[in-house]
Amino acid sequence: MKINTKNKLLQRRRAQQLGSLLSVAAISISTAAAENAAPPASDDQAGLPSVTVTATRREASLRSVPIAVSVLNGDLLEQANRNSIDSIAAELPSVNFRQQGGNKDSTIFVRGIGTISTSPGVEPTVSTVVDGVVFARPGQATLDLLDIDRIEILRGPQGTLFGKNASSGVLNVVSRKPGKDTAGFIDASYFEGNERRLRAGISGTLVPETVRASLTALDTKYDGNVDNVANGNKVNGFERQGLRAKVLVTPNSDLDITLVADYLRSNSSPTFVAYKSTSAPFSQAIAPVIASTENRQIRTDIPSDISDFNKGVSAQIDWRNQGYTLTSITAARQWDNEQHTTTSAIGNSADISRISAAFPATRDIGTLHYRQFSQELRLASPKDSVVDYVLGAYYLHGKDEETYQRIVTTSATSINSGFAPYSVTSDSYSLFGEGNYLISDGLKAIAGARWTRDELSYNHARTSTQATAFAGVQPATSNAGSTSESAWSGRTGLQYDLSKDISTYATVSRGYKGPAYNVFFNMLNRDTLALKPETSDSYEIGIKAIGFDKKLSVNLAAFQTNYKNYQANFYDTVAGAVVTRLINAGEVSTRGVEIDVEARPVTRLNLSTSLAYIDARIDQFNCPAAAAASCTLNGQTLPFSPKWKSFSRVSYGIPLANGLHLELSADYSWQSKVQFDLFQSVNTIQGSVGLINASIALSSSDNGWRIALIGKNLSDKSYATNLVNSSGYVTRAVPRDDQRYFGITARKDF
Repeated sequence: MKINTKNKLLQRRRAQQLGSLLSVAAISISTAAAENAAPPASDDQAGLPSVTVTATRREASLRSVPIAVSVLNGDLLEQANRNSIDSIAAELPSVNFRQQGGNKDSTIFVRGIGTISTSPGVEPTVSTVVDGVVFARPGQATLDLLDIDRIEILRGPQGTLFGKNASSGVLNVVSRKPGKDTAGFIDASYFEGNERRLRAGISGTLVPETVRASLTALDTKYDGNVDNVANGNKVNGFERQGLRAKVLVTPNSDLDITLVADYLRSNSSPTFVAYKSTSAPFSQAIAPVIASTENRQIRTDIPSDISDFNKGVSAQIDWRNQGYTLTSITAARQWDNEQHTTTSAIGNSADISRISAAFPATRDIGTLHYRQFSQELRLASPKDSVVDYVLGAYYLHGKDEETYQRIVTTSATSINSGFAPYSVTSDSYSLFGEGNYLISDGLKAIAGARWTRDELSYNHARTSTQATAFAGVQPATSNAGSTSESAWSGRTGLQYDLSKDISTYATVSRGYKGPAYNVFFNMLNRDTLALKPETSDSYEIGIKAIGFDKKLSVNLAAFQTNYKNYQANFYDTVAGAVVTRLINAGEVSTRGVEIDVEARPVTRLNLSTSLAYIDARIDQFNCPAAAAASCTLNGQTLPFSPKWKSFSRVSYGIPLANGLHLELSADYSWQSKVQFDLFQSVNTIQGSVGLINASIALSSSDNGWRIALIGKNLSDKSYATNLVNSSGYVTRAVPRDDQRYFGITARKDF
């Protein structure tokens, strides 16, 4: 406990010192601003910029698309130190992120719906698309993002135009295009906790009028915010390096060829800590660590270690002829993941005196080797016609090969293990199209459909040192299987423009997620039957408006979505250890209202706020045979889905003398209580949480530099991004901003 008290005192002292630094900097710079400020710009010049999205697979203004879409600006994300998919969830009231042991086990939720499974035989409910390329496995998209122009979040089923893995929504990531003029940047950051980030990039013309290119590099490291009392080291951190290259070739005015290559490697030590003890033996076993809501300590001789290698290449060809655009996107991606995790309650595999049958030391070693190839063809008709449309065909092939070993130690002389190699092969074929028919001035009909065929097969085998189940390991087995399904999805509706600044829409959508196999380490004969495809029927109305000389925009959407054959993880036990089984859980639904407001009342002031009310519930739960847990779940809320969530940001710019510019910025994210357990344990409820972040930035438009002081979680709120209930205890996932911290960033453009 002395170590913990000393660390807390040091952290508080550093926080006070950095807080004072922020205050002094703010007063000093503000005084300079008052003395040297340039004449203020006229409020008549204020106005919100137009936002372009590709939610309908062609560029259009955000206001004109009849889809609920949120857009995050890449520059603002970088300035706020939000560099990965999991960190942006705070800015999206309709999005939540499930943090688990590693990237392989994490997933995204939209409107309360997401798939919790480590099985390679199941698709994620939310699709991640980067520069037109679908990332078929959710773990591929949870690492740092490079050179981002914007992120579009399409809410609700998007099965018509995006298809694969889009039964609940799409995260559409768009990177920056190379510029014509030679330019570059270097960006360095340092935050408390020894978090260091370094990014650099260069772009420009290689061949005049024909070839442009850009190259961006990343190197970052964070020690972590959890103390390992066994050796005094930090865990729950990461180290990442990456490169992204983009080449744009324009042989003539009608042809664009975009080539992209990216590579990212990561090493991390994700850690769950003791959150609550419900048994005296467990409390004694983890000593000197004390389970608590703010605990950030573990005791382990072998901490978790996870490595990722994610890379890919793609080629997009856009050919324009007489108003038509033919697009081809060819891509190949590779993802390799290796994890070494300690899953014992004690977290110590060497202290045999503390290990027992009740609290064994469990070491998991897993490898993943995934390859995917995809090809998409699209034809877009001329815009602004009585009838316009997008037609296309899509193919995706995926091959996943994994191994998993679990070593269970209950005493110095009792060590048992299980080992399983398994693989999944998938092929998906689609034909799709969506069109708009101009009925009259301002009134448009929308209709689209997609035909999909999924083919899925697997092989699985397991060996074990015991003939009966023990501590999370099932006996030896061997299985194989294959299945295929064909189905239709689509969308229809009406869009009516009340004026050039106000647009309304009403749509009905059908989402589809293909069949699945529950292929995982503890797979049994009961898991050999293929899960049925998951379908969703969604009803949505919305209004998008901009007014007051483009100083205010409001987007409002109301929705109801019903899911059948919902694919969800059901908790079960193996020899007293909690495991999960993927099942067709039955029927669930989500309904709610979302509102996004953005305002620029004067040139210097930017305001934005987003609010979502989402009621995601279990309507009819299908209890599997021989279930070890209670299935009285009808009417209960779905996990990882707070009813209320909001995000607000305010920034104010002050022009100074000599081309300098001061910007003060703050944001506030809040969510109501959230249940993390499908089975509604009282121990896995996170109460409402509100987080405040702020920054002070000074920049020079003439010399191209920017320096910012950033404060995160200024109210110093500790919270959980996941709580896992086990026999006798509860563990917590500790987020990066679990306590207040400060940092500084500096950027130079040249």
